[in-house]
Amino acid sequence: MDRSGQLLKSSLALVMAACCMVCSPVLAQNWSGSYGQQPPPDWSSQGRNTQQAYPNSTQNWNGYQQPANQASPGNPNQYRSGMPVSGAPIGATNTYQQQAAPRTQYQPPSQYQQRPPYPQPTQYQQTAQAQQQPVQYQQQPQYQQPTYRQPDVQPTQYQQPSNPDNGFYNTDPAGNPYNEPPLPSEPVYGGPGPGYPMPQPSGRPLGGAPIFNPPLGPDEIYNTNPSFDPSRSADLDIRLEEAQSGRFQFGLGVNSSSGVNGSIVIDERNFDWRRFPTKFEDIWNGRAWRGAGQGFRLEAMPGNQVQRYMASFSEPYLFNTRVSLNTSGYLFNRIYRDWHEQRVGGRVGLGYRLTPDLSTTVSLRMEDVRISQPRVNGVPQLDAVLGHQGLYTGSWSITHDTRDVAFAPTEGHMIQLNLEQAFGDFSYSRAEADIRQYFLLGERADGSGRHTLGFSSRVGFSGSDTPIFENFFAGGFATLRGFNFRRVGPKSGDVFVGGPFRFLGSVEYMFPITADDMVKGVLFTDFGTVQESTKILWDEFDVAPGFGLRISVPALGQAPIALDFAFPVNRADTDQTQLFSFFVGAAR
Repeated sequence: MDRSGQLLKSSLALVMAACCMVCSPVLAQNWSGSYGQQPPPDWSSQGRNTQQAYPNSTQNWNGYQQPANQASPGNPNQYRSGMPVSGAPIGATNTYQQQAAPRTQYQPPSQYQQRPPYPQPTQYQQTAQAQQQPVQYQQQPQYQQPTYRQPDVQPTQYQQPSNPDNGFYNTDPAGNPYNEPPLPSEPVYGGPGPGYPMPQPSGRPLGGAPIFNPPLGPDEIYNTNPSFDPSRSADLDIRLEEAQSGRFQFGLGVNSSSGVNGSIVIDERNFDWRRFPTKFEDIWNGRAWRGAGQGFRLEAMPGNQVQRYMASFSEPYLFNTRVSLNTSGYLFNRIYRDWHEQRVGGRVGLGYRLTPDLSTTVSLRMEDVRISQPRVNGVPQLDAVLGHQGLYTGSWSITHDTRDVAFAPTEGHMIQLNLEQAFGDFSYSRAEADIRQYFLLGERADGSGRHTLGFSSRVGFSGSDTPIFENFFAGGFATLRGFNFRRVGPKSGDVFVGGPFRFLGSVEYMFPITADDMVKGVLFTDFGTVQESTKILWDEFDVAPGFGLRISVPALGQAPIALDFAFPVNRADTDQTQLFSFFVGAAR
């Protein structure tokens, strides 16, 4: 290149550098000091240029992308550039949006009334309501009600401001101005008929900036069926298997109060008495008499001292109500020390659960009682009931039970009150109360090794016409340990006749001995009395402290082997003691 070319290039470079130095302060001054001071657009001009067009119009779409991106939800520049939560852009001529603190548009309407630049504070309140309830725009007479249209329908443009001086849109029927354009008609996809396509996002409630970051903004609105959105759905495979509802069980047991006995039990908790089998396969496959959620139980318990045969049926929701029905029929034989007793009868009861822990029951009991083979003759109470007697009673009970488990509980309480009235061959009233409380004193971190302190108390009263076979008795494993079965209370000659009043109590502390909880220890004190009246004679009050073991063998069933030793420290002279009591049972 010759010398003249180099001189020309150097001259041009110097001129450009001088221009930049001169123009830079001017541009900086205009950028920092003249923002928001441009003259308002000429809305009355029909041929307005792209600089005066509404920012969301198609005339200025290219110049709108950058500020819309910065004002989209989730972008930190959203509020700094004056973009409301709804996403509608703000015009440059809106005096309300040009305040120095843009966050004032989100303050309660009462604060707008304290600012002097706003002569009509109620207008802004209506504007905020319009932003929160965009459905109000559909009620304006100049907007068409939403209809189902084809996807090729193009959305209409925003209407022009009716007040060019301040840019307000006086579109409300009452003449209230809005500082935002009305909602344009958006195309609605699909329809409620057959072949309804997948609903699509309908955008922001008031239109405005498209969503750039994040892809789903906090104010994006979906159609009425968002569950069909593929991005928010997942495939679930649910597999259900019916649990075993029937049980066939047999067992063998021996205890110090009832001798040796066996048991055969058929129990179905999903019984249906109306579903008779139509073929042999229904019985073999278990489809017969099943499916209604009813309960049915057959039980046979033969033994050398006690025999019981029973069939029971229960309906938990009688006639689709919260009332339950319980019925049973039974045959009971018992060889007592002083006579033999046989009962044939049944029971019908209706129950109602008031709360998850509180329930009440009314029941009717009908029995034929036969007393035979008295050991001693000449006892008036026993001779009066020899032979067959008809016994009919109606009872009402209420129970509040919060125990964690009904069998061997470790915490909670059970309070039961029972009132009974007998009629027929005997007429008497009867009242019983049973109160039990269990406290959890400690346990391991995994919930095992529980230490439990339990209290129990039972009180019963009966009328003067109570027959001897309905009197209260005590003694034995289930009532007073340390005494023989039914050998506590009043006697007539050499016959224990029981009494119309009984009070029993017990305090028991159970603790684990082995780490697997298979062996537990028990410390207890049983006390109580049976009297001919409610007056307690303390000289005849029975007290027996003791200790025992509970051995749980899973192969033998839920009931553990119980071995107890009790030592009476106070008793009546006629009471008969028994230091060792036990219960051993096996069920499969």
